[in-house]
Amino acid sequence: MFQDWKTKIKDNPQISQHLMWDIDKSQFDWDKMKLFIVQRVIERGDIDDFYAILQVYGGIEGVREIAKNITAVLDPRDEALMRTLFNLKKNELECYKPRPLKRKHWLS
Repeated sequence: MFQDWKTKIKDNPQISQHLMWDIDKSQFDWDKMKLFIVQRVIERGDIDDFYAILQVYGGIEGVREIAKNITAVLDPRDEALMRTLFNLKKNELECYKPRPLKRKHWLS
């Protein structure tokens, strides 16, 4: 779907303000917040937001690698969109990988 992302490159890619309403603009960092940003764009972004993350994170493969590491369980519709756009299987997603319980014995 986004094979034309290279033709949509802007000098200064921006994410819609409504997606980052709860983030202090002085704290915004594309690299440190990449999981958060990609998740927000998948959940609530418009087409320009998708083009922005594709530009910043190295295209479809770069965003695909970030999306695989999202640990939050997404809405089924958002998950289906992410899997379709980035050609992911459910077992590749970090949010679906089984994790061991970290229970400690009550005597320790």
